Amino acid sequence: MPLAIDRLRALKKNKTFKYGLPMLVLAVAGSLAIRELTQVRIDVKKYHTQMSSNHPSTLLQVTPELAAQLDWLIQLCKKNIKRR
Repeated sequence: MPLAIDRLRALKKNKTFKYGLPMLVLAVAGSLAIRELTQVRIDVKKYHTQMSSNHPSTLLQVTPELAAQLDWLIQLCKKNIKRR
């Protein structure tokens, strides 16, 4: 057992182990974190794109007849508002 403790003490004094290993762990963990955050960003963008393409206003195709009816309805509403 004293041999293992002596090895740990020697590793504590080693500059590569003391400073290099934490730096290596930080670099690897940072790389993994950036990859995950980028994937989340891509997923959110894809979700919003799907939601906007399924919006009812984009699914409604306005024909000239429908546009004329909508114009008539808007004019009627404006007249009713002016009367009040």
